[in-house]
Amino acid sequence: MTATLPRMLTASARLLSLLSLLQSRPHWAGGELAERMAIHPRTLRRDIDRLRQLGYPIHASTGVAGGYAFRPGRALPPLLLDDEEALAAAVALRTAVTGTISGIEQTAITALVKIEQAMPPRLRPRLAALRSALLPANPIGPQVDAGRLTTLACACRDQVQLRFDYTDREGVSSARQVEPQGVVHADRRWYLVAWDTGRNDWRTFRIDRIASAPVAGAHFAPRAGPGEGDLRQWVARALSLGQHHEPARIILHAPLSVMRQQIPASAGELEAVDDRRCLLRCGANPLGTVVYWLLALGLDFEVLGPPALHQAMREAGERISRSLARSEPSEASAGTNST
Repeated sequence: MTATLPRMLTASARLLSLLSLLQSRPHWAGGELAERMAIHPRTLRRDIDRLRQLGYPIHASTGVAGGYAFRPGRALPPLLLDDEEALAAAVALRTAVTGTISGIEQTAITALVKIEQAMPPRLRPRLAALRSALLPANPIGPQVDAGRLTTLACACRDQVQLRFDYTDREGVSSARQVEPQGVVHADRRWYLVAWDTGRNDWRTFRIDRIASAPVAGAHFAPRAGPGEGDLRQWVARALSLGQHHEPARIILHAPLSVMRQQIPASAGELEAVDDRRCLLRCGANPLGTVVYWLLALGLDFEVLGPPALHQAMREAGERISRSLARSEPSEASAGTNST
């Protein structure tokens, strides 16, 4: 047994070295690869067979130009990255996580957690230096440190309680202890969905409003998440309705299928009224934002409530009328221009 274990470790290390070489360039001649590995060609063939059994798509060719090539397969096997490649991948993922690349933020955070967890300690100072030197151009929405995102995502994965200070939208600060469930990107912002142990309920925390570094605590037993497990949908509903006591209700004079292409789930809930109209329920605070987007939609609508939205729309209409009246040329100037 004592003699077998070193041989197994040596064979495993040799397979990893072989895999790294195969991924480093498109094609290797068999003799050259065996020489580079310092092994007999028969040993090389056995190692190639072992890698194939593990799912790595390695193609063998014969003849004068014969050899081995790493080809695309049906599934993505584990990849070996050198130091520079690992740093480049981590930096690119951090860029995607912070929202510079739209549409892949949620997937990028899970990939970033995996890479940073496996990254050797010697690379972490270099990654920190790169992160501080690279600043996104024209950032959209509040910027969130990718390191904090990975910390929160790891706590969700490992089921570890967190303590942090939080500032709500009214500017009120409080100390929170939570059982983190998931990290969600919605409406150009990052949110932490967690069970708040102090309030005994599910809460959504905007991550850019977490005012202190999260402190890890004890492990907790998993519980069924909110929204039947669909955290994205639950956060979208919380954003559109849950923050306001009385939501806005507006009938839009356009089919439901058309409005769903223009209004994201995070902005409000839509349901059909008939073939030509649909009902929008959304947060009514701030009122000015609702008024702006209703006018920007460029279609007819009916405001059902709340009364404050009626008043805001009425005031907006009066301002528009006054502005148009001031913009119209007077009769005297119109006559002068006509001559």
